[in-house]
Amino acid sequence: MALLQEVTSTFLRRFKAPPASLHRIWASQCRHASTEAVAQETDELEESSFLQGEGPAQQAIERFDPAGVAKRRNRRLPPSRYQFRSPRYYRGPLHPHQPPRPSEPSSREFAPGPFSLPRLEQTYHDTLASDYMVLAYAHLPPGQTAFKKGERLRRWEGDSPYFKNRPLRGPRGGDTLRLLRKPVTFRNVPQLQRVTVHTMSSDAINSGAALHVSGMVLQAITNVRAEAHEVKKSVAGFGVRAGMYLSLTCELKGEDMYHFLSKLVDVVMPKMKDWPGVKGSSGDFSGNIALGLKAEEVALFPEVEVNYDMYPPKLIPGCHIMIHTTATTDQDARLLLTQIGIPFFGKLVH
Repeated sequence: MALLQEVTSTFLRRFKAPPASLHRIWASQCRHASTEAVAQETDELEESSFLQGEGPAQQAIERFDPAGVAKRRNRRLPPSRYQFRSPRYYRGPLHPHQPPRPSEPSSREFAPGPFSLPRLEQTYHDTLASDYMVLAYAHLPPGQTAFKKGERLRRWEGDSPYFKNRPLRGPRGGDTLRLLRKPVTFRNVPQLQRVTVHTMSSDAINSGAALHVSGMVLQAITNVRAEAHEVKKSVAGFGVRAGMYLSLTCELKGEDMYHFLSKLVDVVMPKMKDWPGVKGSSGDFSGNIALGLKAEEVALFPEVEVNYDMYPPKLIPGCHIMIHTTATTDQDARLLLTQIGIPFFGKLVH
């Protein structure tokens, strides 16, 4: 056993180098060909007061106290010394002072949130979007080609010499070209874009209080401050003069839009008596659907119903609601709104 330990220690001693040898190896590695050349160049430099000058005096070193100077300062330095301020105007990509991203808290465009998603928005992303793709799927058996639509602009047919080199005619029924409908995929599933709530108070012609009540009602049910619009032309028959404010508009986007539609579908529409639904011909052929509510139907919103005594009953206005979607046809927009819970009646005009 003793013999085995002696052999092992001798074997390990061969691989263990002394400290002095390691220092010599490190010094030999650090020495390179340019060391001597650098030393010669340093010796050849001209003498200068900068190289031969002495350092700062000991008294100057002891007097150097930046923390004490800052404490003895009576006034603070400008805020720009301590924190970054986003520029007020964007001066181009080459300007040295660039604004931060809108997602950073120091940006002027920073908006905190969203902290939670509305229930309608969660339902759309979890259920409605995938169901819409199934409902809008058009199956083509093997060997069958899709229906080819005709030309959007019609040619001039006939032997008249005036038809040559003449611009093509617009579609039948009007000169406005409708938006093209692309096949629905996971990239272009229609979704809600914004909601516009509009009202016009005829009582505001004689009393400005009616317009204030209408604005309070719209702000209560939409959570958005109403914007007043003035009359552009005078109408003597109705007693309307140019410059009077008679109408109000609220633009809803994002969370306010989803909350408003949820209240409309889940709370207000079930309380409407003998209401058949939205007319099937409603729409502008571009994926935007409109509907109207009477004054007694606007009073069914929970914000108005709870504080009904705060609003004069005769001054509660009706309103028009325009639902804007990313769909390009009214058919796709109605399918989306039907999924949300808005019913349609009558002949559907596509």
